Amino acid sequence: MVDIWNVAILDPVLNGLIALSQVLWGNFGLAIITLTIVVRIILMPLTFKQTQSTKAMQSLQPKLQEIQKKYARDQKKLQQEMMRLYKEAGINPLGCMWPMLIQMPIWIALYQSIMQALAATPENLLILSQHLYQWDMVDQAIPLNENFLGLKLSQPDPTMILAILVGLSMWVQQKMVTPPATDAKQQQMSSMTTMMMPMMFAFFTLSFPSGLALYWVVSNIIGIIIQYFVGGGWGYFTLPSFRPQPQAAAPQNQPSKALKEGNEKKKGQN
Repeated sequence: MVDIWNVAILDPVLNGLIALSQVLWGNFGLAIITLTIVVRIILMPLTFKQTQSTKAMQSLQPKLQEIQKKYARDQKKLQQEMMRLYKEAGINPLGCMWPMLIQMPIWIALYQSIMQALAATPENLLILSQHLYQWDMVDQAIPLNENFLGLKLSQPDPTMILAILVGLSMWVQQKMVTPPATDAKQQQMSSMTTMMMPMMFAFFTLSFPSGLALYWVVSNIIGIIIQYFVGGGWGYFTLPSFRPQPQAAAPQNQPSKALKEGNEKKKGQN
């Protein structure tokens, strides 16, 4: 099984990445960015289908919640009504899952390729040599130049800039597709879920090679762009407003407080 994975998926992606770096003037950072964009473009139809299926499922959430409340004690009837609703809307509930499952091997292979290509020890170089094709372009590219924009792509980013970019871009992407919750409990859970994944990946970035973090940032930005055009804008993502709320003007036909006190004093004197 491992041999099939290496021959069919990992080795082609790895050698393509190394050969691409040779074409791009020996710049492995540009190779990571370019390959990420190319893979995203190839998988664009699946991404569109996944985004549209997710959007269609979100549009059914109010009706699904009504059905769940109505048949909360009858699970069999609940499943029947949910399937009826999906059928009437022409939606496959697994439509947003299959494109993601198909893409997963590609993303895993790209991740492993970056990790293996940035071999930093003799042992890792030996493992890398077992996956390389006998291409002149690949042989000339080894060892790779790991310097990119002041970073060493085989080492974590000491400035934490990539960690911030990874967390921020992932948070924006999740906010665009996460609808607002209807009650306080769901809102709290949704807020925690939206923040937890970006924070976790930002934490991983602190210990993973910065080449992998660069891939995450580029992939997230492309995902935001795709979601913006497919979803018709920023979706559910909104920036908080810090402008002070205007104070309501006092009605002009009502007497002021000072005038009231003056009238009360006159009445007391009389």
